[in-house]
Amino acid sequence: MPSIIRTTKLPSGEAVQVLGQGTWKMGEDISRLTDEVNALKLGLDLGITLIDTAEMYAGGRAEEVVAEAIAGRRDETFLVSKVLPSNASREGVQRACENSLKRLRTDRIDLYLLHWPGGVPLTETVAAFEALKEDGKIRHWGVSNFDADEMEELVGLPDGGNVQTNQVLYNLVRRGLEFDLAPWSRQRGIPLMAYSPVEQGALARNARLDAIAARHNATPAQIVLAWVMHQEGVIAIPKASSQQHVRQNAAALYIKLTGEDLADLDRAFPPPTRKRGLEMI
Repeated sequence: MPSIIRTTKLPSGEAVQVLGQGTWKMGEDISRLTDEVNALKLGLDLGITLIDTAEMYAGGRAEEVVAEAIAGRRDETFLVSKVLPSNASREGVQRACENSLKRLRTDRIDLYLLHWPGGVPLTETVAAFEALKEDGKIRHWGVSNFDADEMEELVGLPDGGNVQTNQVLYNLVRRGLEFDLAPWSRQRGIPLMAYSPVEQGALARNARLDAIAARHNATPAQIVLAWVMHQEGVIAIPKASSQQHVRQNAAALYIKLTGEDLADLDRAFPPPTRKRGLEMI
């Protein structure tokens, strides 16, 4: 049964789903390609139409997996991809985007992100993103792995205020950004996209989650996902390379965490009390 997907809004006003499908490490093993494509297709069937990928993932092969999954269904998909910092010059962004479009077999990317801060001046990268928008090759742009001070610098640049999202590492054991980046982003209406929301599966095996999961007849992984999606202005993009895993992720949308649940989670995984550097994996 298709899920009812909740949404949050980009600064542009466009609604985007709070649950998407990640593709990090897809395309790395040819024997798993069919399963990966079928998992993404099932996600689309269940209404999870935001798909996140990157030119870096499996050297571009993850984008090819996505292309296969969305064939004939492009218009129902909100497609996110990323450019490497080494390609973040004016010419490099143009070339990288063209290559991603070819691998994805599409004429546009809905949201195009700078994968992490690099050596190219942000003014040049922003200008390249704006040019791609003018050409209709991307609809929106954003960044990834930017801390609060880097976001502050970005929005102060010409056209830097057009940033639509910041994709960051965020889950119950990676809560440092709640001290400054999350409130900064909420105040400005810039959603965060949480990658590795289940800590690459590690939180699915964390005994501190067992009691809360039992209350909801759910798995620890589903509780973790429900918690991430409970946060205001946060989009979770877990990877699922099997159909069973996709169904479990979709079911997390129906979990309503109580005040008791949230208090227990804060005790088990305390929020930050001081500034920490932004974590990356």
